[in-house]
Amino acid sequence: MIYLDNAATTKMFESALQVYKDYACDKFFNPSAGYEVARNVAKDMEGVRAQIKAIISAKNGTIIFTGGATESNNLAILGSLRGGKCEYIFSQGEHPSVYNVAKELERLGQIVHFIPLTKNGEVDYDLLAQHLNDKTRLISIMLVSNETGAINDLNRVNELRKKYSPSALLHVDGVQAFCKFKVDVEKSSIDLFTISAHKFHGPKGVGALYVRDANKLKNIIFGGGQEGNYRSGTENVPGIMAMGKAIDCIDIEKNLHVVEKLNKIFKDTIKSLDKDNQISFVETQNPYIISVALKAVNGETLMRALQDNGVLVGKGSACSTKKSGNRILESMGIDKNIIKSHIRVSFDFLQDQKEIEDAAKIIYQTYRDIWERVK
Repeated sequence: MIYLDNAATTKMFESALQVYKDYACDKFFNPSAGYEVARNVAKDMEGVRAQIKAIISAKNGTIIFTGGATESNNLAILGSLRGGKCEYIFSQGEHPSVYNVAKELERLGQIVHFIPLTKNGEVDYDLLAQHLNDKTRLISIMLVSNETGAINDLNRVNELRKKYSPSALLHVDGVQAFCKFKVDVEKSSIDLFTISAHKFHGPKGVGALYVRDANKLKNIIFGGGQEGNYRSGTENVPGIMAMGKAIDCIDIEKNLHVVEKLNKIFKDTIKSLDKDNQISFVETQNPYIISVALKAVNGETLMRALQDNGVLVGKGSACSTKKSGNRILESMGIDKNIIKSHIRVSFDFLQDQKEIEDAAKIIYQTYRDIWERVK
């Protein structure tokens, strides 16, 4: 089986699994307990906080461990909520764990603006500027789209914020960027940054939220006061430590170079076979994710056929596969009939070139087999 849905999740590193087992079975102590072995576990967790801050170039700030990206995004947005009506800005391209929180803010009576995307998948910066004002409380713009791989220019977003909404917080869903691209939260003045371990070969069920100024955030979970009282509940120590080990195993620049080659091999192979130009790609600067449109063939049908032929691809966010339509591709102005033909292909640096070339050939042949039957 060739796995090309790495944007949905990644295989856990064996070394991270060993660390997980170590802290689940041997160093299993509750980090809030008072005895020395428990305090040692708490110190180990501080080491992972330092790792995360280093890799996003954070000089100060706080790392709050959470149960994953969904919780981190909820904490960032709802934890920024204050009394009275404020305005909130979101891109139309946000993951459901952001978009659906935004819809909840609307239900609660807050003023929420959804900024459309341009045809290349980035947020429309001109429209963003038009909606920013001194009442804006929070701007939430993802760094890398989980659907198309499009990369938003956070420096440009920050410049607009400084000009029109200097007191607004900037939240970034960094799930598809962390450990894949260089991130500098200082340069872009990011206030809140979300990560999820299972997207970079760590375990599921653990993530983190970087917070520049914890005084501007309030807790949304109440309990024993763990994580500085911002996320009560005994920490998932094995998951946290395994996440740290996964970070240790990542070489961002080297891995990016590998994936760039895989991306090119995939596209070149498809193009060499596709003499009729039936297949197109959403072009972005991100080699990890490709949105592929295959003319006149339903993407769901193709995805199921590919599974039977030994290739696993995605159809978009794994958190919204049961919903019809695609608001992100629609916001980019892509025709609904073309949207139905889209699949998402996402690569990993552990894959080899022959595997990707074989996958491209299988995808093309499977597509042609279906197309010949339906044309």
